[in-house]
Amino acid sequence: MKLCHFDIFEDRCLHAITQKNTTLPLRGSVALHTGEPQKKVLQNRQKLLKKLGVSDFDVVLANQTHSSNIIIIEQNESKGWDSGKSAIDDCDGLITNKKNILIGVMSADCVPILLYDDTRQVVAAIHAGWRGTRDGIITKAVDKMITAFGCRTSDIVAGIGPSIGVCCYEVGDDVGANFDDEFKVETSNGKYMLDLKRVNQNQLIKAGLKKESIEVLSLCTSCDNDKFFSFRKERGCSGRFLSIIGLR
Repeated sequence: MKLCHFDIFEDRCLHAITQKNTTLPLRGSVALHTGEPQKKVLQNRQKLLKKLGVSDFDVVLANQTHSSNIIIIEQNESKGWDSGKSAIDDCDGLITNKKNILIGVMSADCVPILLYDDTRQVVAAIHAGWRGTRDGIITKAVDKMITAFGCRTSDIVAGIGPSIGVCCYEVGDDVGANFDDEFKVETSNGKYMLDLKRVNQNQLIKAGLKKESIEVLSLCTSCDNDKFFSFRKERGCSGRFLSIIGLR
């Protein structure tokens, strides 16, 4: 199981981003919702927990719908890990302060964002596609951490993970019109190259996070398709990678 990490979290919290691996079933995909053989997906998921040394942890995943819905996980139990049927429904953001539990989001071009408050010991995992980004899901997540757990933005650090970059994310005006000019470049064919990572980074800064408290991985799922699944690059794919975070 190949993983990448954020430097900004150091060893303060448990986290990882899975990568493609041709030695694993389904190239290491961990998605149960895309029609892949469940047994092989579960094998990959167990390899991930073993790699992290947390085979006894609960894991919570959601049925992601490109929404801005966020749920607080208040008890230690697995959901959506051994079976997709138990996943949190209609949700693209998870927050918890419980120990020995991992929360995560799956993606294959959309922006995965992990948040951590070292003082209050709170973590969050957010899936931000263009709709969720338009609706400010990352701002809502920060607000929820503040109201539910008393977090302060000065204590929150964020990691913006691999996603399709401005170099490869061409959109029409139906999508581009939702974002300010500073985050998009018009092309010769009247479309736009959209920088979703930078939109989310900007929203985090406007929410009160320090710029130096936000790490943005430069990896593009399309350019770095050998490492990450990309729905666009692969013209539709069933594979997904997982961005996961938790507290020991």
